Amino acid sequence: MNRYSPLRDSADGKVVCAFSPRSLHNMSLYYGDTKESLGNRKDFLTSLGIDYSALVCAKQVHADNVRYVKEADSGKGALFYENSIPDTDALITDKRNLPLAIFTADCLSIFLFDPRTPAIGLIHAGWRSSRERIAVKTLALMQEEFSSRAQDLLVGFGPSIRSCCYQVGSELQDYFSDGIIKKEDSYYLDLISINKKQLLASGVKEKNIFDAQICTFCQAQEFFSYRKEGKSCGRSMSVIMLK
Repeated sequence: MNRYSPLRDSADGKVVCAFSPRSLHNMSLYYGDTKESLGNRKDFLTSLGIDYSALVCAKQVHADNVRYVKEADSGKGALFYENSIPDTDALITDKRNLPLAIFTADCLSIFLFDPRTPAIGLIHAGWRSSRERIAVKTLALMQEEFSSRAQDLLVGFGPSIRSCCYQVGSELQDYFSDGIIKKEDSYYLDLISINKKQLLASGVKEKNIFDAQICTFCQAQEFFSYRKEGKSCGRSMSVIMLK
């Protein structure tokens, strides 16, 4: 596997999107061993027909801020972490050839594509962002800025830690009415189920939601896993761009 494409069968050639596995090495300019990260990004994005210097990245903070990305944002975070868009965990745009990126190591990446407008979105969804309903807020901003309709939206869930491995404290029951699975005396969180239900409740059609069904913790030999490796682990890149 040299990349995973979450909407490869549904985008009609209008959008390019992909998720980088461990074999393509660390994509973060901030986490893990960053010495080769810029070259890793260039190789990965060039293979997708994307200009790596135009990449738009965010300083992810596990919150619910969503940013409408425009041409003036091109290249933010592409070559230097310091000039990434601050305090943001979701990006949207209707501009062509403007690639959006987020970086994960167990958290869920959510790819959004509105083929009618067209427009795209990309979300970094950990448990905190999911608690704040970041997917719903991203869809709402797409509706506000682009007149996107929930029923038109195509959604892809990237590889992430899944309920088989995502052990959490019992206090998370206070934040989620569902998505918590109890096994004996332990609790496990289902990020995919939580975000899927939020999107379905917002009007996204179930047939338009595509799930990688890959657990990054189970398959840590193929994907970076913060839970398994700790703070020093690298990060995978999720990227999406209108063509």
